[in-house]
Amino acid sequence: MNAQALHGHLDALLLAVLERGALHGYAIIEALRARSDGRLDLPTGTVYPALRRLERAGHVVSAWSTVNGRERRTYELTDTGRRALADQRSGWREFSSTVGRFLGPGTTPNPAG
Repeated sequence: MNAQALHGHLDALLLAVLERGALHGYAIIEALRARSDGRLDLPTGTVYPALRRLERAGHVVSAWSTVNGRERRTYELTDTGRRALADQRSGWREFSSTVGRFLGPGTTPNPAG
């Protein structure tokens, strides 16, 4: 799945990954890949700008940390980010329910006229 297919959903996915705890950027990319069974294999050029955008919005905070002897920026969800994630989940449920009425199992074409 490419980054364009995720348009409008990437921020929510990143917030959901960080809901489990603080992670450095590469670990976030790995978590996306693992939780999606490899379907979300996003490049750093997609993930890092989104993380910076979330930080500017106050949804995450970052700090430098040392992981295995290497300096890495670690990202953590804020209370504002938790509320944003809750809003995103609510919006997703509504969206997927509505679209499911058209694309879900058991849907049939509407006869003309």
